[in-house]
Amino acid sequence: MSDPSSNDSAQAYELPDGERPTAATPTEAEIKSAPAPHDPYAALRFRNYRFYVASYSIAVVGGQIQTAAIDWELYQRTHSKLLIGILGLVQFLPIFLLALPAGQAVDIFDRRKILLLTQLFLSLFGLAMAINSRYLGGAGHTVAFASCALAILFLNGISLTFARPARASILPHIVPQALFPNAVTWNTSMFEVAWMTGAAVGGAVVYFSPVWAYILNAVLLLICFMVTLPLPSVRAAEKKAVNFRSLIAGVRFVFDTRLLVATMTLDLFAVLLGGATYLLPIFAQDILHVGGIGYGWLRAAPAIGAMCMALVVAHMPPMKHAGRNLLFAVAGFGLATVVFGLSRNYWLSLAMLFLTGAFDNISVVVRHTLVQLLTPDPMRGRVSAVNQLFIGSSNELGGFESGVTAEYLGLIRSVVFGGIGTVLVVLGVASLWPQLRRLGPLNEVQPEPAKAESPV
Repeated sequence: MSDPSSNDSAQAYELPDGERPTAATPTEAEIKSAPAPHDPYAALRFRNYRFYVASYSIAVVGGQIQTAAIDWELYQRTHSKLLIGILGLVQFLPIFLLALPAGQAVDIFDRRKILLLTQLFLSLFGLAMAINSRYLGGAGHTVAFASCALAILFLNGISLTFARPARASILPHIVPQALFPNAVTWNTSMFEVAWMTGAAVGGAVVYFSPVWAYILNAVLLLICFMVTLPLPSVRAAEKKAVNFRSLIAGVRFVFDTRLLVATMTLDLFAVLLGGATYLLPIFAQDILHVGGIGYGWLRAAPAIGAMCMALVVAHMPPMKHAGRNLLFAVAGFGLATVVFGLSRNYWLSLAMLFLTGAFDNISVVVRHTLVQLLTPDPMRGRVSAVNQLFIGSSNELGGFESGVTAEYLGLIRSVVFGGIGTVLVVLGVASLWPQLRRLGPLNEVQPEPAKAESPV
């Protein structure tokens, strides 16, 4: 018998069955309302966003190269744990003193021009660090070298205090709001790639000469300036009076928005207690017994973990339970920190630092998305400055805390107790702010209404 499928006269379709209802044809409205497939590269399809993230990445690479160099060089020349802590304090002071005025300036003046100006200053400070290392880095000049380095880093910190809210406030103007969580995810991914690259390159360059690390940072900041130029000029839509009420409006908005208070508090105390980054030169030399290359990979490990997590988050649909994921991630960060503090094996230490970066990435995505999406545009500079104050407190002041506790409690106790403290902070925040536990998808977050600012 011949195959019916080869017969031209064979039936090409199934005859309708009167007893079986046919499927309804979707209407045009239903087609338009159907959810679009998730596009993990949506933000990267915008030209201005590509310039934005390239500029950001180059700046981070340069900054990490310089940070790796100064941490390593300062400890090599002084062998002082306390001075490593003071290094963090010096970088925190500009944030503490100027974060609110910086946010006010960002909400008044052109955000792009502020960012460009700070990039030029950061490049000059990189050259100043190179000159300091070249002419005061020898034996007999330890005090002068350390004093000049701390002074330059203080000025560097002033520039960063203005640059960070300016950059953060530009982002909502170059991608649609619906794609903002995707943009933040790619931001963190590129940031971690840049952090990893800068840390690894910094460790390698420091092995030969810290001077070249500082020069390389200066060159990269000039390139960053050129890449920032194509970005659009951005000003806040509303003009504001310059007064004390306006200055602290960002602080009042944050404390009136419970989700922002909860996420910023969680980040502040978790990283303040659990951060071990500033102590890595000491772990590298005294505990794990590795040189500059091994130290570079220790610095890069958190960034590698964060980059991997960022790529996973970017390729997944938006988080359905962002608050719960945030709490679990910060608790994981604390536990990985405890194991790192107890480790004497280089590879185990690398693995734990990898995990701290992966967990921290989830925190960064949730917090940065909430800060920008919950904040009305006329206040984005000031609220970003408050966020910077919390971040600066956790990172730079956390470095000071780590150095002091390592000096007086011991290196291992400092890290282990800090990791345990991070887990306790998670439990406290989850109890005090139950709305954080209930936070759902980030792409459904809407701006909070801003209270009217007094003209006097």
